[in-house]
Amino acid sequence: MAQLNFDAREVKPSAAPDPIPAGKYLVEINESEMKETKNKDGSYLELVFTVVDGEYRGRKLWDRLCINHPNAKTVEIARANLSAVCHAVGVLQPQDSVQLHGLPLVVNVRLKKNEQTGDSYNEVKGYSKRETMEVPAQAPVGDNTAPWKRG
Repeated sequence: MAQLNFDAREVKPSAAPDPIPAGKYLVEINESEMKETKNKDGSYLELVFTVVDGEYRGRKLWDRLCINHPNAKTVEIARANLSAVCHAVGVLQPQDSVQLHGLPLVVNVRLKKNEQTGDSYNEVKGYSKRETMEVPAQAPVGDNTAPWKRG
């Protein structure tokens, strides 16, 4: 139990933000942690990404790489995704996940729908190396998207 001296009428309630649109975003990993799976039969590396540029700067995205699991295919996919992250940030033999923090990479984000609730959420589906992000001197008329979101 915790003693509170709080009046909720004086504070606007928080609301969950809508997911960001599908696309490619420049991000950095800011947090990472190994966690036990829900069934306690394995573990996953949870990565927390922060969008570092554009309209959604500061927004967070999460991915879970289940690198210890009884299903070999699950582990294979997770290890391939971890390899993609490592290649994208240029750290090919990390000894600790903190070595992946603060380095720019591009993630491909999809929108998924929760079949039970109907709510949409973001899913990270792909990682790539940051390319030159400079805006061309004269962008084509009508194309005001960030260079890494084009195409």
